[in-house]
Amino acid sequence: QVQVVVSGGGSVQAGDSLTLSCAASGRTFSNYAMAWFRQAPGKDRDFVATISWNRNDTDYSETVKGRLTISRDGAKDVSYLHMNNLKPEDTAQYYCALGQYSRRTDGYKYWSQGTQVTVSA
Repeated sequence: QVQVVVSGGGSVQAGDSLTLSCAASGRTFSNYAMAWFRQAPGKDRDFVATISWNRNDTDYSETVKGRLTISRDGAKDVSYLHMNNLKPEDTAQYYCALGQYSRRTDGYKYWSQGTQVTVSA
């Protein structure tokens, strides 16, 4: 049974840092990209970042580029989202996903539950 589990959310102040973790299990994900999306109340689920299966390629949304960094453990199906200089507009539920290297939600087959990140001004 495939499981995708995220952890690391919380409440912080603007300018603080936070790291989210994502661990996938239940099958082999060696050819899958890993990505992060986020969804604020009343809004669509938006692309944040993705990393290819071999870690050679990364892509970021323009709103987070330079502040958030995605990484991936080469030996395990684990991904991290390192978030620096957080802003109130980063407040959202954050989701991890595995699938095709893409900015589109429909490119990803496996999803985690959300973890809340709240940034206060």
